[in-house]
Amino acid sequence: MKRNLNVLVLLLAFAISGCKKEGIEHRKEFDKSFEIWLNFKASASNYYKYQLVTNSWTGSSTQTTITVKGGKVIQRAYIAKTVNQPANVITIHEEWEENEQELNSHKNYGLILTLDEIYEKAKTELLIKRDDVETSFEAKNNGMMSSCGYIPKNCADDCFKGFSISFIERI
Repeated sequence: MKRNLNVLVLLLAFAISGCKKEGIEHRKEFDKSFEIWLNFKASASNYYKYQLVTNSWTGSSTQTTITVKGGKVIQRAYIAKTVNQPANVITIHEEWEENEQELNSHKNYGLILTLDEIYEKAKTELLIKRDDVETSFEAKNNGMMSSCGYIPKNCADDCFKGFSISFIERI
């Protein structure tokens, strides 16, 4: 009987050690930021807006502002521009706004997500430990996420996959 118990304990130990722990980079920073986000969301009654930004080494950039009321996206505004050097001249290439009835009428401009959905994607897709990428996470929006994603190793230009958030504010 004792031998059977020892074998059972040994098998259980192998089973537990064989299970992977959650492989998330920047876990401590993510968890702290997520807690701050949940507190902000509650204090704002889930009414907020945030801005996603992209920037290229070529001088082009985009800003997408998402407005959320009661946990539901109700508006999206978009602007694409280029800063031409050396004169620092800004050229706007495209600008539009969608209200709640028009959401997604501009196709191929990315998913329309709440910050809850962005935090979930960060945890389940972007911050997963992988050998072929460098992950990053920053929380410069009063402790909430400002940048989360990864860059494939050996990639030279504009390789960031993830989210860059310039602001998060109550409405």
